[in-house]
Amino acid sequence: MAEVILKNVYKRYNGTAAVTNVSLEIVDKEFFILVGPSGCGKSTTLRMVAGLEEVSDGEIWIGGRKVNDVPPKDRDIAMVFQNYALYPHMTVYENMAFGLKLRKYSKREIEMRVKEAAEILNMGNLLERKPKELSGGQRQRVAVGRAIVRKPKVFLFDEPLSNLDAKLRVQMRAELSKLHDRLQTTIIYVTHDQVEAMTMGDKICVMKDGVIQQIAPPLQLYNRPANRFVAGFVGSPPMNFLTVRISERKEAGKTSLWIKEPDTDNRPDSFQLKIEKEMEATLKPYVGKEVTLGIRPEDIYDRLFYAGEIHEGSWTKVTVEVVEPMGAEKYLYLNTGKNSIIARMEPQNSAKPQQDIDVVVNMSKIRVFDLQSEKSII
Repeated sequence: MAEVILKNVYKRYNGTAAVTNVSLEIVDKEFFILVGPSGCGKSTTLRMVAGLEEVSDGEIWIGGRKVNDVPPKDRDIAMVFQNYALYPHMTVYENMAFGLKLRKYSKREIEMRVKEAAEILNMGNLLERKPKELSGGQRQRVAVGRAIVRKPKVFLFDEPLSNLDAKLRVQMRAELSKLHDRLQTTIIYVTHDQVEAMTMGDKICVMKDGVIQQIAPPLQLYNRPANRFVAGFVGSPPMNFLTVRISERKEAGKTSLWIKEPDTDNRPDSFQLKIEKEMEATLKPYVGKEVTLGIRPEDIYDRLFYAGEIHEGSWTKVTVEVVEPMGAEKYLYLNTGKNSIIARMEPQNSAKPQQDIDVVVNMSKIRVFDLQSEKSII
């Protein structure tokens, strides 16, 4: 078993909290991602698991053993760093074998493990080269191979792809996912890149200012964010946020809830959308109050090109400010009257800057957040 558990873990530097009350349960064979902006505490948390940072408070357990006072070399973990940390005067083979030599493995066992790792990483032809003769991606493979030969309980990755170019990062993401499937071991992976997190992780922990914001599988994180920060951090382009007021409208003897931008009651062409029936009960207490509306760019459609059924109140007028052709899609930057939002449109969209268009919003996908606490209401 390679389960990793953190119980109420704190890290303080001279009285300042870098990590606050972090509790995690990472199950055996899970690909677990710690993600967040720079300075959020994700790397500090990883280094505490590795034993490279002392825990100020709390407990860390690896494989059923409390490791707070266990030195890094005895924790049965292997870490892959951002800068690869290869010895420049050693060959690839020697770099991968070095840790095993320190642990007094036999020459035969070392050779077997190194060749096995080289085969897994498809770099058998690189074993006699030195790091300066390798590309960035090849150096990354060597660093991963050095971890693999250890056959640890847990692999720790600290932003391992951040030094690679965009194309190579995509390739290495796929290779690391395949590696996890093949090795069937526990991986804790730190990144600031939400695309890496969404494409690789079985479970993702989003952190901000040393505090956990939400832990969930990728799709749950995307579809059911716990608060505004998570909603804005996950997704590319990010979610649009608008300050709106919930209002009640009576028509033909029926009452319905609508969303409008504040101070636009006398403008019939203003941004306004009708709340779906399933959401009304939850939002009823907010009638007359301002909330934050979240709409993902892919849930906004140009009415002119929309083939689906258009329900009452699911479309509104906006003004196009900027058009960005992206090849397979177009990004439209739109003005709602009081807010600017971005929409991801089909490539054949013909909208031009300064043009008024009607957009349809998938109202079943909207998110609503409390204006003060920023916690999710819907």
